[in-house]
Amino acid sequence: MSSNTTTPDATKHSQTLSRGIHALEILADAAAPLSIAELAAQLGVHRSIAYRILRTLEDHSLVVRDSSGKVQSGPGLAALARGVSRDLQSAALPELTALANELAMTAFIAVWDQHDCVTLVTVEPRHNTATVAQRPGTRHAFSAGAPGIAIQSALSEEDWSGLAPGQPYRMESRSARTQGFATSHDEVIEGVSSIAAPIRIQGRLPAAVAVVYIRSPRTPADLGARLARSAAAIEDQLR
Repeated sequence: MSSNTTTPDATKHSQTLSRGIHALEILADAAAPLSIAELAAQLGVHRSIAYRILRTLEDHSLVVRDSSGKVQSGPGLAALARGVSRDLQSAALPELTALANELAMTAFIAVWDQHDCVTLVTVEPRHNTATVAQRPGTRHAFSAGAPGIAIQSALSEEDWSGLAPGQPYRMESRSARTQGFATSHDEVIEGVSSIAAPIRIQGRLPAAVAVVYIRSPRTPADLGARLARSAAAIEDQLR
């Protein structure tokens, strides 16, 4: 038998792990806690399988259940997240806090996981309830949204074609490279605008600092210049 042959046990274990990760992704994207039946339906499995997966995730505090039995993401995820790009998060948090409160917008850091643009850390403004929420772990394709354009603009077209074969280099990324920031409107969420500036990190893939909003008295150019200053400050902290 070939050494590369996958045993039935290995396949089963891999499938269980995949389902557990998928369950965490579903809960992270959910607007409210889910019942086990709702989660099972989204996973495409029987309730008994979903229940076993949840019991394991509960053992590690990755999910919790409320008094009605509905499930949501647990505090254990925060402990795991602290180790992801720890230096970038530490350098960015003061700038995100300043941006959020100065602009009255949700500010966040987006990174590239080689498939999508993913929100790493986010800060909402103090004393403001009309902002657009942006949860850590939110992801969208590079074909939409200012953060993806900003990240792409920090790479040459040659580097991009090597890193992401088959994914086009957007015309907007060429413009963003010149002006230092990217803009988008109606690309990810209808009626929502986003502005982002690239963060260039030596020896690593670039990231982006961004804001999302519905309306603002400031012009996109003004907001873009402000974000570019924050990106430069974060870069300085990472040197």
